[in-house]
Amino acid sequence: MAAGVEYTIDELARQAGTTVRSLRVYHERGVLPPPQVKGRTGFYGPEHLNRVRTISRLLDRGIKLNGIKELLNAWGRGDDLGDILGVADAGEAESSVAVPSAEPGETIAATELVERYRDVPNGLARVVAAGLYEPVDAATYRISDRRLIRVIEKLAGAGVPIPEILDELERLRGDADRIARRFVDLFRRTAFASFQQSERGSAEQVELGDRLRTARSLPGETTAELVNLFVARYLDQDTELAEALTED
Repeated sequence: MAAGVEYTIDELARQAGTTVRSLRVYHERGVLPPPQVKGRTGFYGPEHLNRVRTISRLLDRGIKLNGIKELLNAWGRGDDLGDILGVADAGEAESSVAVPSAEPGETIAATELVERYRDVPNGLARVVAAGLYEPVDAATYRISDRRLIRVIEKLAGAGVPIPEILDELERLRGDADRIARRFVDLFRRTAFASFQQSERGSAEQVELGDRLRTARSLPGETTAELVNLFVARYLDQDTELAEALTED
């Protein structure tokens, strides 16, 4: 965004995808610098918009406003918060099988996708249905979930055929949908019900927003932890696998 652009608080909220009430709370908590006042109106610049977007990203990761204030102060001192903010490390190790070079949002030719998944029946249609890619037009697609693609490529590198990986992914999507619905129902029965019984003031709305952001991230983290736990348990109990590893 070009320097010199100014926003009123309403405009800033719209640009950042948040509410004026939330911005006022950010001011009160000391995570958003005050605007430049001209006459009786406060004006915000691009640096404020960047700050609000950063706050939103941290809130989405379940970090509370007090913690965000400390993190932003550390950032101001020059500490590296790349991992926390979701910035990829340039030195990140490559997977054992090559992955598409495009970043999420960049395009890839349909012919390349067809070739890449040529051993998978209806491969192009299946990877699109799985949410890995999305069509731009008839000849072009874009990556929509690079992390999931990396997982698939790592499993393929471990010797699991891609058709079977996609079969499992399709089943997993159904399982994940059911888990997500249960967590949403749980949130509505508890946190949202509590909000409905409150005074519904600005403080309660901000608290509901914080809880909602937590609800977006913690179910996935919890599910992943439990799945990894049970996978490890089943592998440890597999005597045939253990014997294969100890053979001379």
